[in-house]
Amino acid sequence: MPQRTSLADADCAIAQALDVVGDWWTLLIVRDTARGVHRFDALQQELGVSRKVLTERLRLLVDAGVLSREPYQDRPPRYEYRLTPRGRALLPVLIALQDWGDTWVLGEGETMATTAEASKEAARVHALVGTRLPELRLLDHDGAPRDPVAGTPYTVLYFFPGAYARRDAYPPGWAEIPGASGCTLESCTYRDRSAEFAAAGATVHGVSTQRPDEQRAFADAERLRFPLLSDAELELTAALRLPTFRAGGTSRLKRLTLVVDRDRTVREALYPITDIEASVRAALAAVRNGGPPGA
Repeated sequence: MPQRTSLADADCAIAQALDVVGDWWTLLIVRDTARGVHRFDALQQELGVSRKVLTERLRLLVDAGVLSREPYQDRPPRYEYRLTPRGRALLPVLIALQDWGDTWVLGEGETMATTAEASKEAARVHALVGTRLPELRLLDHDGAPRDPVAGTPYTVLYFFPGAYARRDAYPPGWAEIPGASGCTLESCTYRDRSAEFAAAGATVHGVSTQRPDEQRAFADAERLRFPLLSDAELELTAALRLPTFRAGGTSRLKRLTLVVDRDRTVREALYPITDIEASVRAALAAVRNGGPPGA
């Protein structure tokens, strides 16, 4: 692909970065590899792009060190494309673009930790039902890597914007952001009903983009009986295209809940959440009912 930047842009990091990822297809390839789509034919099917264009863009991203090309079959030779550390460093860029699109293109320009029932953002979350979570590891609040999907029949993943051990640790204006407040109530409600979830064969994990040490302080203060997982690197957020908003200079997850089975398949998606205690009851009901989506 020809270079597009001028000599005047030689020292401009924005212009130089756009020479690598400033094309419609390249960023969408990064998006889909983050979602767990790694093979050429699967990428072509997802993107609806010609083989020639896809081949060119994959070569560009491999040459730029954004993707690695790894063999998975010898005869005939076949390859998978996976994000390198340089590629994973683009995930915050993707999330920022998604946040901007949700807020300013699909939304009304208001910073929110929730959405409307009929929004395209809500439809994107509901479309996760029947899809599988990619295999990845998040740090728990003790700093140990952990699969967000447990070995029990079900895992309830409740995603929340942020919770802190001290009230003065919340970002300025937190209470004025629609949907942001209520993280302590949500975690404590899951804590108080944790025995019911365990009896129904479910493990509960809370997920936020906070650092593990922040999560640990909150978990200790509220005596939580289950792990909080940190998606500070936005890997799970990007893989599932979960909705976010920015507060205190950080991308925050909007409040939503996924019920996932042992095979990593999403069985229920609750979003938007307007009544926290009702959402916990709905997650418990989904676990108790079991069965395939829609059963």
